[in-house]
Amino acid sequence: MSKPVVAVVGRPNVGKSTLFNALAGERISIVQDTPGVTRDRIYAEIEWLNHSFTMIDTGGIEPDTKDIILAQMREQAEIAIATADVILFMTDVRQGLTDADAKVADMLRRSRKPVVLVVNKVDNFEKFMPDVYEFYNLGIGEPMPISAAGKLGLGDMLEEVVKHFPDQSGEEADDDRPRVAIVGKPNVGKSSIINKLTGENRVIVSDIAGTTRDAIDTEIRYQGREYIFIDTAGLRRKNKI
Repeated sequence: MSKPVVAVVGRPNVGKSTLFNALAGERISIVQDTPGVTRDRIYAEIEWLNHSFTMIDTGGIEPDTKDIILAQMREQAEIAIATADVILFMTDVRQGLTDADAKVADMLRRSRKPVVLVVNKVDNFEKFMPDVYEFYNLGIGEPMPISAAGKLGLGDMLEEVVKHFPDQSGEEADDDRPRVAIVGKPNVGKSSIINKLTGENRVIVSDIAGTTRDAIDTEIRYQGREYIFIDTAGLRRKNKI
């Protein structure tokens, strides 16, 4: 039986990749204070207590954007939402409740998936709890205060997440699937190969060099056998990095 899937979604720069990396135990997604740094869906296998699940980090959702890249990021997030068993909806206590948060909440309600609402950057519970209560106005459940950077409140958050997992039976076998990395210079079509093989827009493709920021793992089945293809960022000469 496949592992439960948890998608981390929210508007840009609320700390989704920081949480993802904190739970994955390694730096898988690029983390910066710049909105839009994570563009594709990034996957990691997470172990917590006696639970094992797959987590998906997504790019920030800009509900009303007309920018091509941001619109593709939103599409990637929508695919992750459709794939997931549980949605982790991240918001930012320091920026407060925004119109974009409300629009993302509306999107998640339409998905009819279980949603765990988390309010990030609460590094002082006594100071920020009155601000956390504001997020009840989203009407999507109880807001859970966390600090992804400080790893505060993550246990309570995960406890709520696993409540929504479908029943699992049996042990997961070790992952012995062949892994194939696709490497090359920027803008030579590496991501287009992945998308052709999967038949979906799994990786954002544009004519802008350097669109792929992270290494992306993709499961592909061919002639009854499963493979992991890894799309990578374009390789540049050192003097161009």
